[in-house]
Amino acid sequence: MSRTLAAIFGGAAGVVALVGIIIVIWLFLYHKNSVSRTSETGSSDRSVQAGRHVGVELSLQEARRFDIEELSLATKNFSDKNLIGIGKFGEVYKGLLNDGMLVAIKKRSGVPSQEFVNEVRYLSPIQHRNLVTLLGYCQDNNQQFLIYEYIHSGSVSNHLYGPSKVSDGKLEFKHRLSIALGAAKGLAHLHSLSPRLIHKDFKTSNVLVDENFIAKVADAGLRNFLGRVDIAGSSLQVTADDIFLAPEVKEFRRFSEKSDVFSFGVFLLELFSGKEASGSPILNSSQDFVEWVQSTEDYSQFSTIIDQRMGNSFTAEGMVGFIQLIIRCLETSSERRPATSYVVMELDQILEKEMSVTVVMGEGTPTVTLGSHLFRATK
Repeated sequence: MSRTLAAIFGGAAGVVALVGIIIVIWLFLYHKNSVSRTSETGSSDRSVQAGRHVGVELSLQEARRFDIEELSLATKNFSDKNLIGIGKFGEVYKGLLNDGMLVAIKKRSGVPSQEFVNEVRYLSPIQHRNLVTLLGYCQDNNQQFLIYEYIHSGSVSNHLYGPSKVSDGKLEFKHRLSIALGAAKGLAHLHSLSPRLIHKDFKTSNVLVDENFIAKVADAGLRNFLGRVDIAGSSLQVTADDIFLAPEVKEFRRFSEKSDVFSFGVFLLELFSGKEASGSPILNSSQDFVEWVQSTEDYSQFSTIIDQRMGNSFTAEGMVGFIQLIIRCLETSSERRPATSYVVMELDQILEKEMSVTVVMGEGTPTVTLGSHLFRATK
């Protein structure tokens, strides 16, 4: 009997030991995988997958709570000299923190609320090479602050048609393709999260470029802070922001991945034309750029609205592919629009071909002639 019990206890101990070894190995592999970093996201996998309901995960990368005194010092008491813009959230200041880091500080009036803190904690762990990082927040003196990383070279809209409009040669077609691809990757990353994050306010002024002209999508999820607001103004006067809204958003307030894709199509159109899409491509016309694209049946017409600053250092094939993508993104039916993953793939292929032609033929080598024969006449 004693030998039988000994055998039983010995076998059980062996099983327990084996299970223990398996658990230790699994924990080692899990830890190794969780801290691995990808070159694309620049953040650990757990940050990429963070969402509203992650709970314990958020504690691994808490949003920083800034003191009002630190923000006041960083902006020289919110001096007008440090005011760099005014957006939907409020005034935007450039600030220099004690550790030497440059930040963009958004400020508005608002009573302290836990919902505000929860939203910051949801958004701040979401990091990607092509997204502007939300660093933290502050609530004090009936004011609310959002603190973002500072992006040195400003928005794409400024470079295209704003005060910082660049001269010829600075935004060739391949450079615009690179910006578009980076912005598409940032948007696609938001759509890949669980739960999925819809930007809801994607526009050219919300695509920033750093000192290396790497695109970074800004203000992701910012509309969540604003609550319910009027989506569009009068149909008789289309504003610069309204033009980026998909038809289903204007009519039904129905935001989705596909409504972001429509906004991205307007962004591509502004990259192509170098002008605000809310304007008219034709003198004395009531159509804006988006309506004009949606009604145009002949590719050759696009040569009349192309930004001449791109010169002729691009291929007809690449430009036609770019136009086709614009048209697909601007479909009035959301079901006909492509997914952001498809947009990334298409832009990547076009850019790869354009870069290979540049390498083979040399910088600035004319590859097409602008005019009526640039594009095929069928849509």
